[in-house]
Amino acid sequence: MDGEQWYGAAYKGSKKFNQWEVPTANATGFGAAADDYMERGIDLNEQLIRNKPATFFFRMNSDAMIDAGIHSGDVLIVDRSIKAVNGKIIVAILNGELLVRKLQTHMKGVTLIAENKKYGNIQVEEFSSYAAWGVVIYSIHQTP
Repeated sequence: MDGEQWYGAAYKGSKKFNQWEVPTANATGFGAAADDYMERGIDLNEQLIRNKPATFFFRMNSDAMIDAGIHSGDVLIVDRSIKAVNGKIIVAILNGELLVRKLQTHMKGVTLIAENKKYGNIQVEEFSSYAAWGVVIYSIHQTP
């Protein structure tokens, strides 16, 4: 054995991989046939946000919209680029206070409707400081 030289393979590959660089490994060295049809993970930003610069997240801290499926602690995705129209759930600023209510427009003006019988509807008065800030497009609710 003295004087013997051991020669490795002439071609060592274009890159040496370790287990962190290879997302899926196969003992045979060949990828599985299903790897060609693999999809990447679901990106909630792509699924839920239509207009990124105009989208905001709020945490609901009231039960005023519980009958509409929006509970206290839910995360609301609000898009400011969508026009607030009759029947939409909106984030409104009324006299400096943020409210989440259903918008109802009529000949007499604007009414903000609570979806909980404990709360009354709010008729926006003529000289009130009111603005429809954005439209709620999704509510993310965590189940217990």
